[in-house]
Amino acid sequence: MRLLRAFAAAALTVLVLTGCSTAPAQRAVPPLPRTERDRDDLIDAAQQVLVDRCLARQGLALPNASAPQDHSASASQDRRLQSALFGRGHPELSVTLATGYTVTAHTDGCLAAAERDLYGDQRLWFRTRVVVNNLRAEAQQRMKRDPDYRAATARWTRCATPTHGARPGRPDPAVSTRCARESGLTRLRARLEPALLARVRAERHGQLTTYRQLRTRALRRAADLYAERPVQVTLKKGSDPS
Repeated sequence: MRLLRAFAAAALTVLVLTGCSTAPAQRAVPPLPRTERDRDDLIDAAQQVLVDRCLARQGLALPNASAPQDHSASASQDRRLQSALFGRGHPELSVTLATGYTVTAHTDGCLAAAERDLYGDQRLWFRTRVVVNNLRAEAQQRMKRDPDYRAATARWTRCATPTHGARPGRPDPAVSTRCARESGLTRLRARLEPALLARVRAERHGQLTTYRQLRTRALRRAADLYAERPVQVTLKKGSDPS
């Protein structure tokens, strides 16, 4: 989870328009970002604001990367901050992926509270996000079980293994690229991976739909947080503030 103070400052800052006389503070309602990157940034910024507020209520704050570090802080203070941020004890949430990996998370802590505020249902968001973020890994796992892919991988291994001695753990990049081309691995991967990813996405259609719905909710909530910030609107001379 990214905690982007820079985006928080940029996306949720107090705006001041140049001029001479100032009208009372108003709320700005900005249009939603158009690009996925900008939407991600806005959600991240809102999450950062929510986390900061949660920590502040406990008398805590994340260290500022640009400020001098206070090395006098005790280990207990650091543990208190970690617990307040990420939660305490055994993780309550767990998802085991098709790849075999298990991802866990807490339902307490400021990060969890921020996700509940943004997405409405932290448990549902956690399960859905973990699955959706690993769709490509699931497709790649299936690809490794494909007979043609396994045969091409074996050819690559023979190609990358020196005549005398075992194949190095990290073959020379030029050798690896040449062997991937000569073994047909590159061509096969380019054909199989998109097809398998499309199949996985089709099988996970319901979770993808839920993911988009929850993300849209978070985006609207993030925009609301932006609008809640006071915006100083400045008028030109002679303007009628009414």
